[in-house]
This record gives sequence, structure tokens and C-alpha cells, in this order.
Amino acid sequence: MNKRTCTALASSLVATLALGAAGCSGDTYSTDGRSRGKNPVLANQGAVIGGTPVKGGTLTVLSNQDFTHLDPARNWVMGDMDFGTRLLYRTLVTYRAEPGAAGGRLAPDLAEDLGISSNGARTWTFRLKKGLKYEDGSPITAHDIKYNVERSFSPDLPGGPDYAARYLAGAEGYQGPAQGKHLDSVKVPDDHTITFELRKPFAEFPSATVLPTFAPVPKARDNGPRYDNRPFSSGPYRIETYARDKQLVLVRNPHWDPESDTVRKAYPDRIVVTMGLKGNQIDDRLIASSGADASAVPWGKLRPESIAKVLTETDVRKRLLAESTNCTEMLQMHTGRAPFDQVKVRQAVQFALDREAVLTASGGPAVGDPATALMPGSLFGGKQPDTLKIPLTGDVARAKQRLKEAGHPDGFTTAITVSAGDKGVGEAIQQSLGRAGIKVTIETVDPSAFYDSIGDTGNRTDLVYTGWCPDYPSGSTFLPFVFDGRYIKEKGNSGNHSLFRDRATMNRMDEIAAMTDARQAAKAWQDLDGRILAKAPTAPAVIERMPLLLGTNIAGAFGHTSFGGQIDYATVGLKDPSGSGR
Repeated sequence: MNKRTCTALASSLVATLALGAAGCSGDTYSTDGRSRGKNPVLANQGAVIGGTPVKGGTLTVLSNQDFTHLDPARNWVMGDMDFGTRLLYRTLVTYRAEPGAAGGRLAPDLAEDLGISSNGARTWTFRLKKGLKYEDGSPITAHDIKYNVERSFSPDLPGGPDYAARYLAGAEGYQGPAQGKHLDSVKVPDDHTITFELRKPFAEFPSATVLPTFAPVPKARDNGPRYDNRPFSSGPYRIETYARDKQLVLVRNPHWDPESDTVRKAYPDRIVVTMGLKGNQIDDRLIASSGADASAVPWGKLRPESIAKVLTETDVRKRLLAESTNCTEMLQMHTGRAPFDQVKVRQAVQFALDREAVLTASGGPAVGDPATALMPGSLFGGKQPDTLKIPLTGDVARAKQRLKEAGHPDGFTTAITVSAGDKGVGEAIQQSLGRAGIKVTIETVDPSAFYDSIGDTGNRTDLVYTGWCPDYPSGSTFLPFVFDGRYIKEKGNSGNHSLFRDRATMNRMDEIAAMTDARQAAKAWQDLDGRILAKAPTAPAVIERMPLLLGTNIAGAFGHTSFGGQIDYATVGLKDPSGSGR
């Protein structure tokens, strides 16, 4: 899935991080800022902060941005998916609410179990639990899930997960249910049964049904693109008010039955998302943790310049989460447009990129690592291989040589689009490529509009800085979504922002997808990672962690690995619904 866009990062000196570590016992940093001991930011990795919450009170979320999308047909950005599927709507299957690797395990949600396969994993059937209701007390039916799957094909609802388009039989050319046409490959024999007919075997299909595409939407409530403003709740909360770019208020859904839900705890009475704040405002408010801010969590990660303030204060540091995002940040090049249609030009970018500078701009070695492959380390058994063996600071001489061979001895001029919060990263890239003669101008886009902007393939810049996170622990959720040219869209394009169309790569993806031996397939995805990287559609940059500072009254909080290290909203709550919880 797409990386979250709410990083709100700026350039930061490694010295700042070294200063932050200075007051942390047992942690030492070398002069280049690299840790020689335990990384202090990871002290609460895999931990649950604050004990078990008490039911009640108001949880505040402090944010620098609006949501990209809350419509379940369009929701495919990390934080939005976490928020939507944990609070507003349920899916056939969901992730367990547990820290660490256990969070990647599946649990039935609307369905009674994890699905029953037949026909060699080409057919999957799910039975819904009885008594499930929407926020108005009306019943949730299998017809509503079929309807949302179908509406996810609508051209006026771009940007969402496209597993349905990739796997459902007879889905080619389908444009949604607006004209009364339906997918024959999604069958609903009764209100509590739904069956999916796939065009090829897909043993991992239950994992795909954790995505918002497989949440219910009643046809009577669907109002097209405006549904983004008011999804109809099947989860523990409903929307009370939503003022774009200002505030979202959730209150309890009285018809949500906790007896039917083994995952969501729904501790707070209300959840208030306050938007439009500056990143430093959020950090300073959470560090002080006074008044209502004691019961607050951040939407985005801690800014680099705030890290020293947190690490040098023991009481504050105890409130810091730093789970791995499990996402690879990449500089993606428009391979269909000159001069990036030349592999040697793209390789020049790989050689020129100073990943240490990008890492520093992203927050430094305390909150991330340089990327040396495409897929994250979790899909390589724990650690990425160093596929290209390029120095972390780049190899300018070899970059210039590649440009010369490509007919650009004096370089060229291009542009990059970054989320407004990643401007410092854009500047690091600009300086890196400038050393080789590639002159880069920077265009920044508001985080909530970032993916819609770069998804407009006809009007975007040559370069974009973004990333990808596996939807579940399989190479099938990474490489095909980022590099399969058959699913590129003119509008609402997701994942393949290099617009990479390579027949040999796509053929190999099909071969791997047909493998029935999971270990064989995993090894094949790892091998394909290196083959793609050699063709240079992207330059991998950084694997980040998600440093999140919590208010003193927060309990039950942990970074969920399957949601990119974001707080799991299924379990978070307050120590004291009426006080500071100090």
C-alpha cells in the first residue's frame, strides 16, 4: 500500500541526533551519527505504552493534514487505512490488534472465519456473522460488500486498492455498478454468503480482504465522490461532524456489537481529529502534555528537530513509540518520458543519489536506515541485501559516466514532486543529483492531495518521492503493485509511479504468482527484486521508522507493523477519562 504522506519532516543535522543520544545511558554515536550501541529511539519498539485503557473520555488526534480518502473504495494510504478500518468500517477479515509480528496475523471480522477455498484456490467463500448492523440499526448484508467491491472499479472513485481488478474473473474493462452492471464473479446467494471467483489461484486472498475494498457500503447511501465526506459506519464509531482540513469528530456507533468483534476495543467515547496544525506545534504540545493534550496522540511522526528534546528527557522518552514502517521510500522516475526512458540515465540517478543525505533529511540514523533493495527487509528474512553495492553517499563519477554514455554529458533539467512535509528530502535529492549535472526543481504538494497529484500520469513531474509498504508479508503485495505496467491508470494511478512497463518483468511476475510452494515463491520475489533494480525504474532511498510521541494520559498504544508503525486505533484509549493520567 502507499506510504503515509503525513511525515511533516524537514532537514536535520546528524549532530542534532547525536545530541539527543548524549543523555541516554548506554547509547553512543560515532562522529558520522551512526549508532554504535542500542538505538535510543527503539526503546519502546514492540511495546504497549500506558497499560490497559479505561473506557470513556475523549481521545484527541493532532494532525498537520486532512485525510487523503475515507471512502473505503478509495482508501489505500497507510494512516487512513488504519483509521478507517479500525474505527469507521469493518472488513471481511482484519489484522489482530497486537504489537510486533503477531499484528500481521489475521482474524475474522465481518466473516465467521478466514474464508473457505475451492477450485484450487480460485474460489473463495465467506459467511457473515449474524446480527451485524450499521449505525442506523439496519442490517449489514453480503450484498453491501459486493456493492463496494464493484464501486471500487468506478472511474470517478480512483486511488483505492486494486486487488479486485487484478484477481476477479471477468473484471477486465468493468467500470462499476453505476449503469446497473454487476460482476458475475462476485456471487451473493443469500444475505450472509459471498463468493469470489478468481481468474487465477490466489492462496493469499483472505489477506487481501483486510483492505477497505472489502468493507460494506449500502447502495442507498452511496453518493459517489461525496461519500468520502461521510462513510456510513459499520464499525464502533460514526462521524458526528467533518469539516475538511479543520476537524473530524467521531462518536460511538450505538449499533456496533462488541460481542461480534474480537479486535476493536473502542475505549474512548469520542475521538476528535484536529487538523491544520504545524508539525512543531504538535511536537511541543505533546512534549508539554498539558490539559487536553495529555489525552492526545499525533497523526504524523516526530519532527527531526524535536528528537533531541525527547531523548534527553527520561519522562518524555518513555512516551515515545518507534516501530518500523516496513516501507521503502524511493525516488521514482517516469520511465515513459525522455530522458528517463533510457536505462543509463536512470542508473545515473541511482549512482548520484546520496542516501545518507536523504536519511539525514528524513530524521537521521536514529529513525531510519538507508535502503539497499526495493522490498523491505521483512521480505528478505530480516535484512535487505545490498544489491547494487553503491556507496551510501553515491558515486558521482560513475553517474557522470552513465550520463555521458546516454548522450547527456552536460546533464539536463528536470523536476520532482514531494509531499510538503518532505521538502527537506527534496532538497537533499536536488543537491545529490546536482553533483552529476542533473538540475532539479522542487514542487511541493499538500500531504492530503499528494497521491491524487502524482497519480495524474499525464501532468506529473518526471520524478516523485514516495514509497510502498507490503499489505501483508508477501512479495506479491510489493513488486507487482509497484512495477506491473498492466495496471497503470491515467488518473488515480497508485504504486507504479515509475510507469514501468517491462514485458520480461511482468511475465516473471505471472510465473511467480502461479507457484504453489510459498518458499519457492518468496525466493523468486527476492530474485526479481534485484532484476528490477538493475533496470533502474527507481532509486531506493530510506527505510524509516515511525517515531510517535504520546500524551501522558494515553494507554494501550503501540505501533502496528501492518499499518506502517502507526498507532493501532483498535486498542488505544485513556488511563483516566477525566484527568491527565500522569
